[in-house]
Amino acid sequence: MRQVVMHGPGDVRVENREDPRIVEPTDAVIRLSATCICGSDLWPYRGAEPVEDQVMGHEYVGVVEEVGPEVRTVRVGDFVVGSFWASDNTCELCRAGYQAYCVHRVLMGTLGTQSERARVPLADGTLVATPGMPDPDLIPSLLAASDVLGTGWFAAEAAEAGPGRTVAVVGDGAVGLLGVLAARQLGAERIIAVSRHADRQALAREFGATDIVTERGDDGVARVKELTGGLGAHSVIEAVGTQEAVMQAIRSTRPGGHVGFVGVSHDVAIPGDELFMAGVHLHGGPAPVRKYLPELVRLIWDRTIDPGKVFDLTLPLDEAAKGYQAMDQRTATKVLLTL
Repeated sequence: MRQVVMHGPGDVRVENREDPRIVEPTDAVIRLSATCICGSDLWPYRGAEPVEDQVMGHEYVGVVEEVGPEVRTVRVGDFVVGSFWASDNTCELCRAGYQAYCVHRVLMGTLGTQSERARVPLADGTLVATPGMPDPDLIPSLLAASDVLGTGWFAAEAAEAGPGRTVAVVGDGAVGLLGVLAARQLGAERIIAVSRHADRQALAREFGATDIVTERGDDGVARVKELTGGLGAHSVIEAVGTQEAVMQAIRSTRPGGHVGFVGVSHDVAIPGDELFMAGVHLHGGPAPVRKYLPELVRLIWDRTIDPGKVFDLTLPLDEAAKGYQAMDQRTATKVLLTL
């Protein structure tokens, strides 16, 4: 099968690799209908994380081709969506809603889903079948549910977005934009999107943003406070993972407010004295996407939400390197790869 491999920073190739097979009795093998490139894939691409001959991809939708003898909840022929963490969905942490910390978890990125086929461990706890075969136009939105939609939703919940609350979103990538969508679905009264890019600002407004802030850092903090009577937002989503973004999120939050941080942190250090005096709640980390998948699939299937709009460039799998380049150069928000 064809699979994307990153041999080093900036070096992405599509190679012929061995087809996956059932290894554990709880595995499934799926034939992917679509996959995509994640913003987190850019960290190794840019050399910010070590990478050598690594299979790539952790977002996936497709059709089940084979199941292990202990798989009970999905069947051959099902169209399925899975989380970027494989989880048993039965351990104590999973039952508490933290499937990303499952005691048996497997990171799908270690197996690679930018490929024609993929092995999914712990299939019963990881995969959610759709009510039937989806219309082709629903596939991008179902693919978004595999990571960026579920991550944005977790960020909005961690930030306590809801009725009567003002939400600020730091980061205008796919996760930040879908954090806007999630905050609107959760009933937020006002949503401030932080973005410098006209196309992303337009999509943020389409997803429910009421205000746009173009400033970053301390200037961005000042602008959010200006829009909130000097107090700051009740809820702030941090969807970048840099020092500047994390501090902007904390400083944009009013005392007693909540920060939901889901940007993959790189070299972030929060000064203890400032955190002590901020009086804010912090919650986040890797999103337990599996917790949200049944509801997200329903919302997409019923056409209540259309998160697939975050994909603004579609390429065949063989042109994955062009997709990485486009996202690295910010000429694309998120790239969908067809198979």
